[in-house]
Amino acid sequence: MIKFIILFEQPDDADEFENVYQDFLALIERMPDILRRQVVHITGSPQGAPQYYRILELYFDSQQLLQDALMTPIGQEAGKELRRLPDESYKLLFADVYEEEGGETPAPAADEDDAERTQVEQAETGSAG
Repeated sequence: MIKFIILFEQPDDADEFENVYQDFLALIERMPDILRRQVVHITGSPQGAPQYYRILELYFDSQQLLQDALMTPIGQEAGKELRRLPDESYKLLFADVYEEEGGETPAPAADEDDAERTQVEQAETGSAG
């Protein structure tokens, strides 16, 4: 899976940004083969004022499908809309997406956990069960 990421920096004029962004997003939503669209609005940072204002992530099955979508008439129109924003106000990135199957690490069974704890305790005290 591949992700197309657009990082939008803090705008000088939030209203103007939102007008362009909403027009851009309406075009993006019509592009083919997008598996998932994720919009992230930045609310703060533990390091002070955040550099970014919004992040848009578009997921595709492959780099080829992403490139094909960008080259469609609607993809080209979206690119023109994006260029209404100052060049230095956004960054475009492609990223491979790796997801672990299952999404979580299973917890050990209770009896395995107890056996491990007993082995550790025996090792620490020098006793053999």
